[in-house]
Amino acid sequence: MKSHQADQFEDRLIDFAASIIFLANDLPPSRSAQHIAQQVLRSGTSPAPNYGEARGAESRADFVHKLNIALKEMNETKIWLKMILRARLAAEDATAAVLDECQQLARLLNASVQTARRNAR
Repeated sequence: MKSHQADQFEDRLIDFAASIIFLANDLPPSRSAQHIAQQVLRSGTSPAPNYGEARGAESRADFVHKLNIALKEMNETKIWLKMILRARLAAEDATAAVLDECQQLARLLNASVQTARRNAR
């Protein structure tokens, strides 16, 4: 990924993390909702700094490893967002929009991992 594209992608991941923060803050104060809020906060805010770490990787293998961590966290976030939707813990339209962005970002991270692996050969 070119530097400008990488900067844009990093900004998109940061925007996603902010949307996760807003969503988590809007969840009800029930014990179950707060448990999910903590989990989605942890996993949903993790991909952006992990991507930043990947950009400064020491090797191609380190780059792929750190991208994979970001991807795994994004996939976990997708599950928590689906739980929020199914348990009707937040507004459906707002949560669905965050879930859609999560899925798009996961696809882009996956494509980056595949490209980096292919280029390493």
